[in-house]
Amino acid sequence: MEIIREKIAIEKLRKIAQEIFGDFVKAVIDVEKRVMSIGGELHSDEEAQLLDQGSNQYDLWGINLYPEIDGDDWIEFDSLINIRPSVGNRSRGVNDPKIRGKIAEIVNTLVER
Repeated sequence: MEIIREKIAIEKLRKIAQEIFGDFVKAVIDVEKRVMSIGGELHSDEEAQLLDQGSNQYDLWGINLYPEIDGDDWIEFDSLINIRPSVGNRSRGVNDPKIRGKIAEIVNTLVER
């Protein structure tokens, strides 16, 4: 697993996808620190890595990245770590459009497509 703080090439995501799941990469985004953890088999592993680095649970959201898909659909907002009834997020998705937008903006800043 790796914490991404600076721009990486899409080819790196393609390589990680092929090594683990074939066509996608799990990632956890810290929407406040504007970093992401990639390369874990579980979102919870990436979440733990970011928590160990000082992230706050409230700021972490799990997604899947499909490097071979063009357009906005390359980001899938789906993870068990996103289920947070205490903040009104009762699904595996990210229900708040503002948070989804922030996640997409961070990912698109960190990944050169």
